[in-house]
Amino acid sequence: MLLVCAGAVGGQTNDVPEVARAKAEVGKLRALVEAGVAPRAQLEKAEEAMADAQDAAILRRTLYGEDLTAEQTDEMMTAASRRFDRRRKALDEAKRLVEAGAASQLSLGAFLEELDRARKEADLAESRASLVRELTEMAQAEEALANKLAEEPAGAPQLADRYDGDGIFTAGTLARVEMAFARQFGKPLPVSANGETAVHRALGFDHRGRVDVAVHPDQPEGVWLRAYLTENRIPYFAFRQAVPGKATGAHIHIGPMSTRLTPGG
Repeated sequence: MLLVCAGAVGGQTNDVPEVARAKAEVGKLRALVEAGVAPRAQLEKAEEAMADAQDAAILRRTLYGEDLTAEQTDEMMTAASRRFDRRRKALDEAKRLVEAGAASQLSLGAFLEELDRARKEADLAESRASLVRELTEMAQAEEALANKLAEEPAGAPQLADRYDGDGIFTAGTLARVEMAFARQFGKPLPVSANGETAVHRALGFDHRGRVDVAVHPDQPEGVWLRAYLTENRIPYFAFRQAVPGKATGAHIHIGPMSTRLTPGG
């Protein structure tokens, strides 16, 4: 199963030098095994190294990349989990050698360090996946509002509080909001999306020139932020409600409402 999963992503990582070298080594060893001059165990070890190189390439593209879609998070977390499992397996094998007297206890140090790094990598993948899920929920909440505004008559109950202000929101405006928030609460403004993201593109929304802040409108930070934005005539939407069956999505969107992307936009 491990090799099948790794093979499924092999086409995406052919241009990565580490993967290319690992594949070349597998090809060479496979020929030697078929010729009967190399043990199959050596080939299996090389195949596992190739799979690990492919997973490392996936993580460089997703976990350590700049932008990530909700669909890519599963691939990222699966790759991190496989790398952790391989290092746990390697540690177990090393422990058996120690128990058999074929290696010293000190030899376990490197395996423990590798396992710890893989565990931290898996934790980081889970953390980033959680952030992407949160951003997706926010975008879904905005999509629900856009659909509701298009379908229901004026005056109907809304999914969000809307304040149009002077209709202007710029990078300079955001900088002022961030400084004011930091002075008030002693921590950075929890911006979850600044401008366009892969999540918004996937949902077909133009989020350029908009910012999402991960605070609930009725919590102290949200109450203060709404008051500050109103006082300074900065447009915003305060989302309180969930998208039924899909998302929690509570946040404050600063700037005009996101619009639908047009072809080539």
